[in-house]
Amino acid sequence: MKTERVTLLTSPEFKAFLAAEAKREGVSVAELVRSRCEPRPNPEEALLAALTFELRKAVLEAQQSLGEGLAEARSVLQELRAGRATRQSAAGKDTPATVRSRRAAGVRT
Repeated sequence: MKTERVTLLTSPEFKAFLAAEAKREGVSVAELVRSRCEPRPNPEEALLAALTFELRKAVLEAQQSLGEGLAEARSVLQELRAGRATRQSAAGKDTPATVRSRRAAGVRT
């Protein structure tokens, strides 16, 4: 940790207060000042950070699940279309692709 020195001029009373507080907490005056002046998240900020983490995790899981569901739906639709085309061919009916190609060729259906 890179450090820098800070010189602070105070009244003798404030210096005595800092020394007494540091002694009461069992730390140096410098540690007392650092611990009290460094920004710390308040309980609401800590809770918000935890909730944000959980929300991001849930969103990623939902996106993955949605992707898997869409892939499954595409697969089922493809199977249904293939089955329909097979049934129509077996029954002698034209498939939509056959009808389109005949229309493109100018044959009336």
